[in-house]
Formats: sequence, C-alpha cells, structure tokens
Amino acid sequence: MILSLTALLIAGVGFAQTIGQQPISFGIKAGPNFSSYTSKASGTKTTSKLIVGLEAGVYANISLADEFYFQPSLLYAGKGGKDKNSDTKINLSYLELPLDFLFKPDIGNGNKFIVGVGPYVAYGIGGSVKGSAPSYDPFKAGGPNNNGALKRFDAGANVQLGYEIPKGFNVGLNTDLGLINLQNGGDNNNSFRNTSFAVTVGYTFKGR
Repeated sequence: MILSLTALLIAGVGFAQTIGQQPISFGIKAGPNFSSYTSKASGTKTTSKLIVGLEAGVYANISLADEFYFQPSLLYAGKGGKDKNSDTKINLSYLELPLDFLFKPDIGNGNKFIVGVGPYVAYGIGGSVKGSAPSYDPFKAGGPNNNGALKRFDAGANVQLGYEIPKGFNVGLNTDLGLINLQNGGDNNNSFRNTSFAVTVGYTFKGR
C-alpha cells in the first residue's frame, strides 16, 4: 500500500507539471450505485445481497495524448449490503477518489467510447448497521478499543465503460473492487470487502 501511494504521488506531481500545457475539461456525474460486501467469519465466506445507493461527484479530464486521458474524480459513494440470512443491512458512505487512465476512441461524428481503469482510495464518513438490534455506526462502535468494527480507509481497483456524445453528455458503468480487508483486527479467515457498480449520467463542460 505504501509503495502504491508513493507511485500515485509521483505520478500526480508529474501530471501537475504538465497540466498548464494540456487541454483540461471538467464534468459532473450521478446515478444509482449497486453494492454488496464479501465477508469471512472463521473462514466461512459469504456474499451479501445488493442494495441501492447513490454515486455522485465531479471529475476532470486531462489530455495526455490523442484519445488518451487522465481522469481524477471526487465522488460520494454509498456502499454496503444486506445479509442473506437475516434482516441485517449495512449502509456505508464514502468520499472516494478514483484515479483513472482513459482511452476514448472516436467512433464517428464526434461520438466516443470510454474505457478506463485505475486505482481508487476512499474514506468512510458514516454508516449504519440496521437489524433486530439497535442501529449503530460500524465505523465507531463494536471493534477493538472501540475504534469501530470496520476501518474507514478503503482502496481498490476501478474500471469504467461509457459512451460520450459531442454535446458533452455521457453515460457510464463504473465498477469498484475493494482490495482492503476492512474488518478491524481481521485476518485471512475474518474479513470484510466492498464491491459495487454504478450507472451514471454525466456532462462534460467545454475545456480550454
């Protein structure tokens, strides 16, 4: 993780030095987010049911070469899931920073496909666990030293596919695969990881 963050920092500095010379455009996007979690308890693995939340935020497209872009985003992302064997439902709210590299080939008349991949980092800003017991915030209670049952910091891989028309409107499918074990005090046999995908509609404002 330290090596990954260092690499991202170095890359960010390099991009920052070229921003002044490269075309940049900014945009907004929002849409429903469908999320679940995969957990292990004493080695027994389970995957939750999907729940529907919201993904929304802003992004920048920084041109690197013809049809290639770097796209940092700042998003609100709702995640979590519903247990298959009980009424327990986990809702998690994150501020998320995807750092994607995009390929946007022109398919004619200014229309473009969007294919992107990159890492993301996220920070849990709130949540709730609801069921037969009283509701509580999993980031605050129930874990070792009362630090919470789940860690706030998350990171993983992000993949996106989309379609853009010349007027700036776009539709996209974004998928997050959480790679961090979020369970406080967890190990290979006790874990919690997020997975989600969102369908968004966006608009890119004319860049310079």
